[in-house]
Amino acid sequence: MNFVEILYLLATAALVVTGLTMVGLALQSYLDTSRRAMIHLSIGFTLVVGAAVATSVSAFLTSFEGVRSLLLVNTGFTASGFTFVVYSLVSYE
Repeated sequence: MNFVEILYLLATAALVVTGLTMVGLALQSYLDTSRRAMIHLSIGFTLVVGAAVATSVSAFLTSFEGVRSLLLVNTGFTASGFTFVVYSLVSYE
């Protein structure tokens, strides 16, 4: 494994840890306040984390071939996740 791949794994790990922290905080906020926007926020960050994990696993399993497909799936899941995040902000009461 070369240096760039190690950096990629470290960056992905950081995104997963911070993203799952946001999911946990949003769920805790939902339990405290019963605001549905927090559920949408947690779904959004779950999708973003899922995109990062799926892309990393797929990239290493395919030896980084099919990059266009990997980027398409990553961007699609990330965009869906951020759509939920935005919805949670505009629907917050």
